[in-house]
Amino acid sequence: MDILDLARKSGMTVVLDAKIGRQEYRTVHGSVAALERFAELFAASMHDELVEQD
Repeated sequence: MDILDLARKSGMTVVLDAKIGRQEYRTVHGSVAALERFAELFAASMHDELVEQD
């Protein structure tokens, strides 16, 4: 699961703040509604992963 992809899909903005060597520092911005969508997408993604394991 790519958590940054989930953030983008939920309507949040992901900003690359810095890259030092191989380490990347990002900031995620969004509304409360986008955060709620993110939580729903995250829960659905976790559910799908658990179902695939069975």
